[in-house]
Amino acid sequence: MRESIIEKYLVKRVKQMGGEIRKLQWAGRSHAPDRMVFLQHQMPFLVELKATGEVPRPGQLREHARLIRFGMRVEVVDSIERVEEILA
Repeated sequence: MRESIIEKYLVKRVKQMGGEIRKLQWAGRSHAPDRMVFLQHQMPFLVELKATGEVPRPGQLREHARLIRFGMRVEVVDSIERVEEILA
């Protein structure tokens, strides 16, 4: 499944749940996650979107590790099922 389809589904589901979602652009930083999700009664978290079966590139994995070290939750999503898992 294409990344864009998964991303549209994620946006739709977050809004259905009463949450907010933001597309991220990080000035001066490569490999940052694609989206930040805000849900009631949860800490915000970052989402890296991929087409089904794809995995993050090495630079993305390094950036995810940096963010995780600072306490951020980073989720990699490559399917509709995975969207449902992270939102459960």
